[in-house]
Amino acid sequence: MRRAIELAARGIGHTSPNPVVGCVVLDSEGRTAGEGWHHRAGGPHAEIEALRAAGERARGGTALVTLEPCNHTGRTGPCAQALIDAGIARVVYAVSDPNPTATGGAVTLADAGVDVEGGLLVDEAVAGNEAWLTSVLRGRPFVLWKYAATLDGRIAATDGTSRWISSPQSRADVHRLRAAADAVIVGSGTARADDPQLGVRISGLSDDDITPPLRVVVDSGAGAVRPGARVLDGTAPTLIAVAEDADASHLEGLAPIVRLPRAAEGPGLHIPDLLQALYERDVRSVLLEGGPTLAGAFLAARVVDKVVGYLAPVLLGAGPAAVGDAGITTIAQALRLDVTDTERLGPDLRITATPIRPALPEEN
Repeated sequence: MRRAIELAARGIGHTSPNPVVGCVVLDSEGRTAGEGWHHRAGGPHAEIEALRAAGERARGGTALVTLEPCNHTGRTGPCAQALIDAGIARVVYAVSDPNPTATGGAVTLADAGVDVEGGLLVDEAVAGNEAWLTSVLRGRPFVLWKYAATLDGRIAATDGTSRWISSPQSRADVHRLRAAADAVIVGSGTARADDPQLGVRISGLSDDDITPPLRVVVDSGAGAVRPGARVLDGTAPTLIAVAEDADASHLEGLAPIVRLPRAAEGPGLHIPDLLQALYERDVRSVLLEGGPTLAGAFLAARVVDKVVGYLAPVLLGAGPAAVGDAGITTIAQALRLDVTDTERLGPDLRITATPIRPALPEEN
C-alpha cells in the first residue's frame, strides 16, 4: 500500500478534477505482478493500468489501491467490475470514496465474492489526496496559502522592495507548489507591484512534464491587468475575476473574465463565490499567492486549508505584514494552526501548518 501511495503521487498536478490514485497488483503468491497510477483525467484509472501490467498473473491475486475502486461509468468504465473480470481474489484499499457518483465499489466487489478490506494506511493516503478529498467533501477547491516573510513577519521593506527576501531554494520550492495546483491566485496589488508571470519552472522537467495551473488575478476594479502584462503571455491559461459593476471593456480579448459580487464587508470580491466559480471550471486545488489583503480575505472567509510559510533569517522592523485584516479583533477569535512539518531550505525555514478544525470524515 505504501508503494501504491508513492505511485499515486506521480499524478499530482495532472489528474484534476479526478483524484490521484495508485494501485499495486500482487499475484496469487504475493509477488508484485503489476503497478499503475492515474496519469490524467479521462485516461485509464490506476487499477486498469496495474491490471494491464499484471495480465493473467492478476487472476487469484490481490489489488492494493489508495482509493476505493470506483463503481460508475464516466469517461472510463467502473474499476470494481474490471477487478472482478480480471479474477482478483482480494482487494485492499486505503480510503473510502466519498464521491456519491462513484462510491459503492467495495459492495460490488464483496457481492461478487471478492475479499475486501478498507482503511489500510488511511492517514497517509488521505494526506496524499487531501486536495481532491477536500473539494468533494466541502464543495469547493482546496486552498493552500503560501507566503514568504522575514523573521519579524514582513513581506517587504517600507519602500516596497521585496526581492529577494526568501532564498533560491525556497523560490524553487514554490514552483513545486504551483505545479501541484490547478490554479494560482494573486490579487490586484501583487499584479501591479510585481507583474508576475506565475509560470512553473522545475529543474530537470520539461514543459511537457508540467501541466501549467490556471493563473487567476482577483482584480475587482479591473484596473490592475493591462495589455502586455506577463500573466497574459499565453504560456498558461489566465482568468481575471472582476466585480459585477466594474468596467472591464479594456480586458475583452485579452483573457477570459468572470464577474463576481463584491465582498459584503471590506475590499475585494466575495471569496466563496470566487471559489465556486473556480470549482465550476474543474479547479479542485488553488495556491494562494496574493498579498496581505487577499490573504486576509481568504482567512476571514475561513477557507484556507493549509499554510506554507517561508521564513527568512532577516529583520526589517517595518513594512507590510504577511496578512492583512482577517476579521479577527480579539485573541479568542485567533485562527489556531497545527504545525505538521518544518524543514530547512537553504538559510530559510519552511513551516507547514493546517487550521485546527473538524476533520474530514476520512480522517476520523
